[in-house]
Amino acid sequence: MGYLQTLVNGIVLGALYACLAVGFSLVWGVLNIVNMLHGSLIVLGGYLTFFAWHSYGISPLLALPAVALLLFVLGYATQFLVINRVISAPVLTTLTLTFGLDLILYNFMTVYYTATPRRVTLDLGVVEIGSIVMPVDRLLGTVLALLLTGLLYLVMRRSRIGRAIVAVRMDSAAAALMGIRVNRIYAVTFGIGALMAGVTGVIFAMVYPVTTNLTGTYLGKAFVVCVIGGLGSVPGALVGGIVLGVIESFSGQFFGPQHALTVGFVLMLVLLVVKPTGLTGIKGYE
Repeated sequence: MGYLQTLVNGIVLGALYACLAVGFSLVWGVLNIVNMLHGSLIVLGGYLTFFAWHSYGISPLLALPAVALLLFVLGYATQFLVINRVISAPVLTTLTLTFGLDLILYNFMTVYYTATPRRVTLDLGVVEIGSIVMPVDRLLGTVLALLLTGLLYLVMRRSRIGRAIVAVRMDSAAAALMGIRVNRIYAVTFGIGALMAGVTGVIFAMVYPVTTNLTGTYLGKAFVVCVIGGLGSVPGALVGGIVLGVIESFSGQFFGPQHALTVGFVLMLVLLVVKPTGLTGIKGYE
């Protein structure tokens, strides 16, 4: 495989990683919650997409808005009704709570859907540009991932709710004094994180087989991207995702695909020592 093909594969993979991690990064950066539920929410979005396509013939593109809305409502309700009760507790408490919620959702999906890998087969063919060959479904998934990540960036920068989220991230006490309902913003932020996890599941169901056995893998990727790129920002997730995707692509070629994940975690450990804030992070938000 040529180096140019490997680079393109890495960028495509990195765009998917960015979409996978941006919701996790936002929740961690704003709420200071390590959301162990994130990987299972991605798989839930993938399963919902597959069964909508398999049972009713609904295209993933048509299913995406419905899955996004459903996951947002689920995330909002989970945060507002459950996690908000312990939001001021130590990080270990919220981590344990989201871990317990993850076990419940994981076991529910394994029993109801089984752990059989599911994938939406679109058979869109391939695109060839010189020596570069890329399946169309993967290109479509990459475009969707970049569009959704960019849309979230615009929401965070241009909308009132986005500015309120940034204000709460910077100083929740000062934001409350300015009339911002902090608990509601926490719930909206968690809902957005769940929404991004759900749409990532839609994209992944179009590109890769989705199974509950991958929940831990998705969560691990989100951790690595956040450490590489920096917490709480959309550009950080994008940079971290692209870097991880390219590194995994080249390390898979040089050392074998079985070692690609290991190289990514080694990079995470190095950055934790050298630059804990990540490549785009700001001191004080590590």
